[in-house]
Amino acid sequence: MRFTLSSTALSSRLQTLARVINSKNSLPILDSFLFEVRNQQLFITASDSENVMRSVMQLDEANGEGSFALPNRTLLDAMKELPEQPLTFEVNPDNLTIKIIYQNGLYNFTAQNADEYPRTQQIPDGATVITIESSVLADNISRSLFATAQDELRPVMNGIYFDLTAESLNVVASDGHKLVRNKNFSIKSEAPAAFILPKKPATLLKNVLGKDGGDVVIKFDDRSAEISFSDGVLSCRLIEGRYPNYNSVIPQNNPNQLTIDRRSLIGALKRVLPFASESSQLIRFHLEAGKLELSSEDIDFATSAKEVVTCEYTGQSMNIGFKGSSLSEILNNLQSEEVSIELADPSRAGIIVPTTQPENEDVLMLIMPMLLND
Repeated sequence: MRFTLSSTALSSRLQTLARVINSKNSLPILDSFLFEVRNQQLFITASDSENVMRSVMQLDEANGEGSFALPNRTLLDAMKELPEQPLTFEVNPDNLTIKIIYQNGLYNFTAQNADEYPRTQQIPDGATVITIESSVLADNISRSLFATAQDELRPVMNGIYFDLTAESLNVVASDGHKLVRNKNFSIKSEAPAAFILPKKPATLLKNVLGKDGGDVVIKFDDRSAEISFSDGVLSCRLIEGRYPNYNSVIPQNNPNQLTIDRRSLIGALKRVLPFASESSQLIRFHLEAGKLELSSEDIDFATSAKEVVTCEYTGQSMNIGFKGSSLSEILNNLQSEEVSIELADPSRAGIIVPTTQPENEDVLMLIMPMLLND
């Protein structure tokens, strides 16, 4: 068997797929990429046994069909060093020797038998299907990933929750201190359904989804999901369990409203945060009409900082404390020029929303306050 393709196209595809492979694998063959050639196309698969990603590439030339597995580390390092040029693979199916011929040289590999590579279970018929634009899904995942937890006792909190309802598709993440809820009104279903996507496949998707506006099709049942995008498929095991009722923690009546330039607030936080106690990272907000005063102090080292930022504020004057690093993360994961921070009182969660929402979407972020010792 012999086939030819572009070196840079292959290299970039392998680098994406390599993120699936663990540094230590339960099966030795999972250290390899699976190559399958058929119908003038090359299918490359990478797996860690729970997540399987498959990518498809058109071949410039192909004689014969077949499959084999090649070690990921050696192949990746070899491909990285090659400038753009055609690569020709010559495969001997009898002894699984492989030659990769390039402009001024060649590589020799011994492949492994493709039959040893584990096969993915197909999702049965009758699974729920969601179709979503790739750029919208990428944005929703990017906005949510930072808010997922690392909680061994409650594994459901460690993923991104996709909740399909009659009104919208809600993409939610929370670690108990902060929460992100993305509502997409263009996707809804009379038959409610939900799944929890683990962090690793979510990160893989964020890196592969294009901004070209193609559609992504998500098929899922109780245990696993199959996510098809423009140049491949990701199959993954889902986190099983019940996600907590996220809507119940979002306070509804917040009479005190602060509207502020997002970048100004990020800048002020960056300047004040180094003076806060390293363990608590507490930033105190003092709010009154037309101004926000941020302050921090570290009693142990006798350091403190204070900065005033102009803003629009309607409501009673208030002192409230937030964890500076969490608030910075929330602001950095929003896109709009201005944000609105809605508050009830110093003991209840603050809601942060962009003043201009993405089309057909409603993005809301929530942060729990920290107690102030006045």
